[in-house]
Amino acid sequence: MPGFTLPRAARIARITRTHKVAVAVLAAAGATTGLAVTAASDNAAPAAHATATVKQVSANGMPAQADGAKVERPVTASVADRIKVTAVAEQGHTAQQTASRSAERPAAPKKYADDLDGWIRQALDIMKAKGIPGSYEGLHRNIMRESSGNPNAVNDWDVNAGNGIPSKGLLQVIQPTFEAYHVAGPADNLTDPVANITAAANYAAHRYGSIDNVNSAY
Repeated sequence: MPGFTLPRAARIARITRTHKVAVAVLAAAGATTGLAVTAASDNAAPAAHATATVKQVSANGMPAQADGAKVERPVTASVADRIKVTAVAEQGHTAQQTASRSAERPAAPKKYADDLDGWIRQALDIMKAKGIPGSYEGLHRNIMRESSGNPNAVNDWDVNAGNGIPSKGLLQVIQPTFEAYHVAGPADNLTDPVANITAAANYAAHRYGSIDNVNSAY
């Protein structure tokens, strides 16, 4: 059979059609591959999300503890707590120091009014310390009879005055008696109110048992 050759124009047209078909096939194949990749990507996302773990959270927003798990809490005092503890300790130390100083400091001397009431009360405290009996009433009663409450009263008319040793003071004591029965503490002076009272009460205690038992000149 004799050979048959297509004309050149026909061959070119055939190649062109073949090329177009091949390009179309490749384009279609690329589109299909793209769709496959897109689909694969879309399908992979849920899988990734599906593997995520959801942790339980307690009511206070902290991760929930498993049953029986030991809950560890930090045991640390706040700055405010430490300040309070320090302040209380310092207050206790200060109070202890104050108490110690108070115990070491001698008691302030008792003050008395500079009048008949004060003189009697001071004399009674001295008499109590020395074990000399007598009461406020007994002292006051005898003072009012003997001198009307005048610490400078002087008897210049009785036998003692005649002998040169007049009775003086609140309880009209003569000098020899005062010297014999003077009580240590008040001034060593016959007309000193407190010294006169305590000497007279001491004398009355030795002779009559108590100044309370004296109701007249003694």
